Amino acid sequence: MIVADLAKTEGRTYPARRRTRNIVGGLSPIQCRNFCMGFVTLEPRGGQVPWHNQEQEEIYFIVEGTGEMCVGRERQVLSTGQAAFIPPGEFHQLTNIGDSPLKMIYVYGPAGDVAHWRQELTGTLPRAGAEAPPLPEGAWPQCTEKPKET
Repeated sequence: MIVADLAKTEGRTYPARRRTRNIVGGLSPIQCRNFCMGFVTLEPRGGQVPWHNQEQEEIYFIVEGTGEMCVGRERQVLSTGQAAFIPPGEFHQLTNIGDSPLKMIYVYGPAGDVAHWRQELTGTLPRAGAEAPPLPEGAWPQCTEKPKET
């Protein structure tokens, strides 16, 4: 039996103020061909999965907290217990709009790398309204800050 233990998974912290830990895929001991899954914590008041797209279809499930979900031209507030479907190729963003951490699970398939992780770390995310479609009207701005040099 192969087991991934979230409590023992360090994960990675990204410039957009979130920590992502792979449960299936990535550096996890569990590898599947058909899907990947992870646990993400967005910091209060603005922690974010920035505006991006990918070839895989995806689900975001809110375990705890409140966030603004943008998918294409739609914008909606999601809270604990809700899931959102993201069609393949559709630009999307999730921003924590609450005063406590937002915890969510993502699942996407088929398995494989998604470019936005690397793009965020190198400061090369496509900018909303420039290299990518604009965010829905009234949405929180996309985080495009480059990582700080230490």
